[in-house]
Amino acid sequence: MAKAAASSKNKESLTSKLPHPPYLEMICEAISTLKDRTGSSQPAIAKFIEDKYGKMLPPNFNKLLSVQLNKFVKSEKLVKLKNSYKISSTEKLKLVIDDTQKKKEGTAKNKSPKPKEKAAKKVSEKSVKTKRLSQVKTPEALKKAKNDVKKKPVSGSKVKRLSQVKTPEGLKRKTKK
Repeated sequence: MAKAAASSKNKESLTSKLPHPPYLEMICEAISTLKDRTGSSQPAIAKFIEDKYGKMLPPNFNKLLSVQLNKFVKSEKLVKLKNSYKISSTEKLKLVIDDTQKKKEGTAKNKSPKPKEKAAKKVSEKSVKTKRLSQVKTPEALKKAKNDVKKKPVSGSKVKRLSQVKTPEGLKRKTKK
């Protein structure tokens, strides 16, 4: 236990001493800013991060970046296609949720004197909820019609030949002999 506590303290001190954001954040920012359709290559990501955080990065940054990229691919936070990296769909969702929460916190601090409008909007949104198909009640007439169709057995009836079926005169084929 003492070793685990010591290692967690070392990790906390390392992360607090880092002058740059976590690698996942920097990599995701680079990929989303570059907006390549097929994904961003490792050199492109490295160049973007070096341009933005140049003085704050350690001297062995390229090696650390490749290790981090491989780690994130294994943990499925990134997807590797050929020699390019893309943000996984689950990670994109997490990033979008984090961004919206940050925006809501920022707007909530600025617009605190108007809570009545937000409450009215929430009530109107709740009243417009859609129902699941299993919750929708079907009319009794439809239920009876389904039951009637199921009850009629087909057994014992003979199938008529086409010549025995009565059809309108215009539809009958006239054959010449």
